[in-house]
Amino acid sequence: MPPVDDGDTHREREHFFGQAKLVAAITMLSRVFGMVRDMAIASLGASRLTDAFQMAFAVPNLFRRLFGEGALSAAFVPVFTETYEHGGLDRARRLLANALGVLGAVLAALAVIIIAALAAWQAFRPGPADRQLMLTLIQLMMPFMVTVCLLALGAAALNCRGHFAYPAVAPIVLNVAIIVTVWLLAPALRGNLSGRLRIVALAVTAAGVLQLAGVLWLLRRSGFAIRPRLRPLQPGIGRMLRIMAPVLVGIGFLQIASFFDYVAAWVLTATEHSPTLSLFGRQVARPLESGVLVRVAMAQRMYQLPLGVLATSLGVAVFPLLSRYAARGDKPALRDSLNRALRLAFMEGLATGVGLLLLAEPVMRLIFVRGNFTGEDAARSADILRMYVLGMWAFCGYQVVTRAFYALKDPKTPMKVSCAMAGLYMIVVLTLVWIPGVGPRAFGLAAAFTFSLNVLILGAILRRRLGRLGGRKLAVSVARSAVACAVMAGAVLALKWWLTGQANWLVVAACIPVGAAVFLGAARLLRCPELAELRGRLKGREPYNEPKDDEA
Repeated sequence: MPPVDDGDTHREREHFFGQAKLVAAITMLSRVFGMVRDMAIASLGASRLTDAFQMAFAVPNLFRRLFGEGALSAAFVPVFTETYEHGGLDRARRLLANALGVLGAVLAALAVIIIAALAAWQAFRPGPADRQLMLTLIQLMMPFMVTVCLLALGAAALNCRGHFAYPAVAPIVLNVAIIVTVWLLAPALRGNLSGRLRIVALAVTAAGVLQLAGVLWLLRRSGFAIRPRLRPLQPGIGRMLRIMAPVLVGIGFLQIASFFDYVAAWVLTATEHSPTLSLFGRQVARPLESGVLVRVAMAQRMYQLPLGVLATSLGVAVFPLLSRYAARGDKPALRDSLNRALRLAFMEGLATGVGLLLLAEPVMRLIFVRGNFTGEDAARSADILRMYVLGMWAFCGYQVVTRAFYALKDPKTPMKVSCAMAGLYMIVVLTLVWIPGVGPRAFGLAAAFTFSLNVLILGAILRRRLGRLGGRKLAVSVARSAVACAVMAGAVLALKWWLTGQANWLVVAACIPVGAAVFLGAARLLRCPELAELRGRLKGREPYNEPKDDEA
């Protein structure tokens, strides 16, 4: 019989669940500001110079994902929590001060080395103006790498203490800084795009300092000393490093593979000074055009918006249930819950994927066409987006199957498979990008293909471990969803044809609700049980229970 919670435990649990709702609301607001930020950056145009900014901004973000949101947080949170629970506030305070000091010193030294190396590169190998600008922008934004990683460490400590609001709000500070700079300050340098981009880069660094100042102030209010200390080295630091090392290897490969998009697009873009590339001793024309980095980035932002809202929330919601059944050793219940979550994920992925496939161009034109980002840029970005959404079902399903492995206390298997797929992704991109008519679409096609293969491989491994996962029921569900999507597609295409020549806002405002209504209506007529699952999840009840049957 499970133990009865006392009052303190009940209040603690209710506080954390209440904070989770607050964080969800703030995260949604942050995504809105993030979209506006992307609109602001896109308004600077899709050119080699704005590509340079995207490339430069990716460098500190790579370190943020590696340290701030990746291996460091995964290592710090359990050690800090254990230190606080068993050693008290004073020991936890010393551990945090020590972690801030060690991380700050390492990152500051790394930033100085990178800045010095780039400055030397500029001095001794000047190169074309676009490369010079990119190197300058990286140097201007390197301090952001330091502040954003320290911010993540402080935010993790605040989360452990039950404070979630500011860590969730912090990204909004960066978004607002970029929006204000692009639309209010940078226009003073009209006609000087390089100067405007330098101002935006400085704004990124300033926003990082402001973000860090906020989290340090909250740490002080929470009873933590904010003065970093290198000595004496706390015992928890060694444990953190031991946890961090294997996680960093896996995450590092995945993040470098993600960073590969920017490097490949930058290197393979033809410019006035470098139209060809030496390949196996032959000079071949570079397959991409200037502005590709901006166009790919905007396409990625667009498909990731519904993905973050739908798929991530589903994965987070089903994880505790899968973990509960895994802990009990109840494989039938685990298989049933996994099947139900996958059916809902695939339905969401198919519906949003088809919707974005049909409305890619009017949506991209509506959101991003302003300033120097033209209708032609939006059309090309929409072509890339259409390739990404071919794998929308897999992007959504991946959030569920990985949680199943985490529930089984096996994070290594999805990590290994994902690393293999990341390597395959790079090979596929470098193969497809040269095919006439494919070009930048290669990034979307490669992502859709490798994620689809990833989900199928992980599903096969889960089936071998858990037994039959209900393949017949999954197939029937996918078939029903596909029929509902076909009906929706017919209605949306007819409405688009009827609205030919109308403003993009009218096309989007009409097609999205009509498409959603038609899809839901068709799904209801087809008696898709996933609709009941969705209603149960939204209302906080147990999902609809279907009668059990023998399944493949």
